[in-house]
Amino acid sequence: MGNDAGLKERIRRGDIVLGVNVPMGASKSEFEDILGKDDYGFVSSDSQHSAFSEHDLVDHCNVADEVGIPVHFRIKHTKWAYLVGNLADLGPAMIEIPLVEEVATAREALEWFYFPPEGRRSWVGGNRWGAELGHDRPEYAAWWNHNGMLMLQIETLRAIENIHTLALPGVDMFSWGPADLEFDREMHPHHPFKTDDDCIQHVMKQLESQDTRMCYRSYDPDLRNKYLDMGITVLMERAKE
Repeated sequence: MGNDAGLKERIRRGDIVLGVNVPMGASKSEFEDILGKDDYGFVSSDSQHSAFSEHDLVDHCNVADEVGIPVHFRIKHTKWAYLVGNLADLGPAMIEIPLVEEVATAREALEWFYFPPEGRRSWVGGNRWGAELGHDRPEYAAWWNHNGMLMLQIETLRAIENIHTLALPGVDMFSWGPADLEFDREMHPHHPFKTDDDCIQHVMKQLESQDTRMCYRSYDPDLRNKYLDMGITVLMERAKE
């Protein structure tokens, strides 16, 4: 069963969790081959920079469910934050919002990600993560609110400076966008944060007393220890060769 009910708890308490990229359209055997290369806690999929259809996402999540692994999904655009509940109906366990700077974006995502009373997500369809738990509305809503995972991607100096304002209750993780952040650093050459590591260290210090964790797209398994030593506990990687 793909509804690893302990994943959110493990992330929140600071356990080391690895995600691995699995492209949309991967077969069950391709999933199994990738997952056999390490101890992965979730598979990562993307629509921000990749072709995407809702039917593809449903099929992708169904295969992941067959092999017993939760799906992370990055949505197309920041302004799609209001659609996170609708997209969660299609099977992901974890949804990521790219390029978040505004507290209003975080609040909107929280509002539509969680069911009442925590949020305003509408009752669901049959493709949702954990659908096999049944159709008891209060029971499933409580289960989702306890297990569904929301991630905000941080890609600008402004977001990094104001990270404490974005660490709202219910935001499980911040993710890192090093490429877009480099664009922003190049446009602000006099900013005190000169390197990606400077930015990470600032964020990690701000999160010391928070429940929200940090996820880094290192992609390279050989860099794993570098980021673990910096206090990052969730990493997205490519499968080992």
